[in-house]
Amino acid sequence: MALPFATAIVPAAGLGTRFLPATKAVPKELFPVIDTPGIELVAAEAAEAGASRLVIVISPGKDAVAEYFRPQPELEATLEERGKTELLGRVQRAANLIQVETAIQDQALGLGHAVGCAEPNLRPEEEAVAVLLPDDLVLPTGVLSRMARVRAERGGTVLCAFDIPRAEISAYGVFDVDDTDDPDVKRVNGMVEKPPADEAPSTFAAAGRYLLDRAIFDALKRITPGAGGELQLTDAIALLISEGHPVHVVVHRGGRHDLGNPAGFLRAAVDFALAHPEYGPDLRDWLRGRIADG
Repeated sequence: MALPFATAIVPAAGLGTRFLPATKAVPKELFPVIDTPGIELVAAEAAEAGASRLVIVISPGKDAVAEYFRPQPELEATLEERGKTELLGRVQRAANLIQVETAIQDQALGLGHAVGCAEPNLRPEEEAVAVLLPDDLVLPTGVLSRMARVRAERGGTVLCAFDIPRAEISAYGVFDVDDTDDPDVKRVNGMVEKPPADEAPSTFAAAGRYLLDRAIFDALKRITPGAGGELQLTDAIALLISEGHPVHVVVHRGGRHDLGNPAGFLRAAVDFALAHPEYGPDLRDWLRGRIADG
């Protein structure tokens, strides 16, 4: 049986304005969660789900994001000479994860435009493509594999959703859904962006994981740009729904971290550090004392 998808697209062309001035020199996708950049965590998730290629959509000047996945022979040789075997393995890990290539987004014209920039990277035989937003860490990993199984069973496009308390739902894009025979799989009728809590069609909010049928690229060419001339991926998905294309969401019952803002990034770092066998115990003790001190 053919793999459900071979290529994963990671849009990484943004300026990282919420992290300025640090992002003047370092792309936020390379900021480390403990010692591993968020982009590597996302690449590992894609590889775990079966992707063999990662297309990173970058803006001019952000080549460092893709360069991170290239071998570093001089550094690796130095570490090997010094007997730092474990550290050498960590340095080599990204280059061995997945085949990485880039697509260029010359202008910031929305997520839909970014995804469309990667279309030439796909091979003719590919019928679906995954999209992972690098700001979103979806935990535990594995939702993409579940989404691939749902696509195999039901066809079309499959998205990821979280069940959010209704009081908080107005901060999200919210799906209008119908139930299926699986309580964690919903048929999507439409989507409402940041509705008032009492008007939200459900409590299922969009997360940064998509498994898109190849038809999405034709839809992106047919939608109308919105504010600022941006092409929105959700508008293209809505167009497919209106034309009878099946779209489902998988409700993920785990957690998530938003690496796109400093507060979310700090939470992710603390969460990962607390789970780390070397750093976790000392950090936990320190946090207890720090909180007790006010």
